[in-house]
Amino acid sequence: MRLPPAIISNTEEVLREVLRFTGPADGVLSRYFRDHTRLGARERGVVAEAVYGLLRNKSVYTNFAESGAGPMMRRIALLGLADAVGVDSLGGLSEQELEWLQHTMAFDRNNLPLSLRINLPAWIFDRLVAQHGEPAALELAAALNTPASLDLRVNSIKATREQVMTDLIAAGLTPTETPYAPLGLRLLKKPALQNMPLFKEGAIEVQDEGSQLLAQITGAKRGEMVVDFCAGAGGKTLALGALMRNTGRLYAFDISEKRLAKLKPRLARSNLSNVHPVVIAHENDAKVKRLAGKIDRVLVDAPCSGLGTLRRNPDVKWRQTEDSIGELNAKQISILNGAARLVKPGGRLVYATCSVLDEENEAIITQFLASHDEFALVKMQDVLAEQKIALQMDDYLKLLPNIHHTDGFFAAVMERKNIAKPAEEVVEAVDEVIT
Repeated sequence: MRLPPAIISNTEEVLREVLRFTGPADGVLSRYFRDHTRLGARERGVVAEAVYGLLRNKSVYTNFAESGAGPMMRRIALLGLADAVGVDSLGGLSEQELEWLQHTMAFDRNNLPLSLRINLPAWIFDRLVAQHGEPAALELAAALNTPASLDLRVNSIKATREQVMTDLIAAGLTPTETPYAPLGLRLLKKPALQNMPLFKEGAIEVQDEGSQLLAQITGAKRGEMVVDFCAGAGGKTLALGALMRNTGRLYAFDISEKRLAKLKPRLARSNLSNVHPVVIAHENDAKVKRLAGKIDRVLVDAPCSGLGTLRRNPDVKWRQTEDSIGELNAKQISILNGAARLVKPGGRLVYATCSVLDEENEAIITQFLASHDEFALVKMQDVLAEQKIALQMDDYLKLLPNIHHTDGFFAAVMERKNIAKPAEEVVEAVDEVIT
């Protein structure tokens, strides 16, 4: 069944806005679909697939488009659509366009120059080569350019992984258990989860296995005081709350009220009552300082380049620059320094990013530990053993899509040394610590 010719102009129109790179592609697509309600579910899916295909393969598409005729944006849109649904599914093509597309789609892309095949800005690939060597960097680049599976986390407050698997199979899906995260399930197909009872009732959340592991290694326990320092929309917050079995107090800090607002409906579905979202102005906010030295576990999922998430967010590689990485580094160390004040003696501080660049990861930890002798690194292999996670690591958690089939993640666990201090009772009620 051929798609209506208008799908080409729809794709061309939204691509024009996406390729300005003034914001995340998913936000641009969401706005476009809200403004074009006549597009059916199938049409929206095709447009989105074509846009994401273009973002993954922009170097190749731009090169191919130079050989055609007509407006450049239309040529790029046609290439994206042809890759998404096949040339024969497109209606409204001229004879010249049809012939050009058939010829172009038949080209063996393995014969393209390396600079086109990697589909990464040169500065990113150069860093990956420096870190891993060229053969491994090529494997990583290919994996980052492959669409991700759909990972789910089972909310253990409401269900078991076995129960959820049974329900998903009954719904015609084929879930598999994630190899490392104990509550994770993986789907190769992407159903409309928002319509499923499991989702509506809060038994599952969408969360990459790597993100689930970040919550796991934080090691939050029953009755503890825990802070998710850069909580965002709260995916890891919800995972932490479930690990705490809905006990203790879990603060979700973020500077964005809009991001935290997205946590509220998820929180309502989850049945968690130990989570307290708090908007802060910055990492040195008075609300943060009042909790200094009182927190058992602090997770800092720091703002980063996001280059580990290219399977899901391919536009990120074209929106980031070398200069922006330097700006992020300053922010990362500042946030880590601010969050470290919260940790009590014997407590743990976890620094994490969804980046694959050393300068956002090991370099930040090296800099932090050099100026904070009250903290010591806890070897990641020991942390994983504590959590009974069968994953081999050294000092740090380093997850890569070509090896672990997760997004790219980094994490380091540090413990505040239990230095003897005069005993001191905290007389203020915790409810009054943050107002």
